[in-house]
Amino acid sequence: MHQRASHRWTVGELAMAVGMSRSTFALRFKTLVGLPPLDYLLRWRVRAAERALRDGNRTVASVAAEWGYASESAFSNAFKRITGQPPARYRTERRPALAP
Repeated sequence: MHQRASHRWTVGELAMAVGMSRSTFALRFKTLVGLPPLDYLLRWRVRAAERALRDGNRTVASVAAEWGYASESAFSNAFKRITGQPPARYRTERRPALAP
């Protein structure tokens, strides 16, 4: 899942990749990680997107596309759900100020 983070994973695909049933995989993943697989993936993508928005000079749309979101709106909704603020505001507030 980390190597293909932009892929629209399902629990079934993840389970198949490791040779387990969906229910066994989901239970084992949650037991080991503390979150269901797709919740973990959502949070991981958003944290990676935070770094891209903070450290780069990228548009919200380009970051959304990189992390597998079909639209900037879908990305913005997911980002806000995890961080509490829209990605454009996050980028503006977290980006280091340029020296004059």
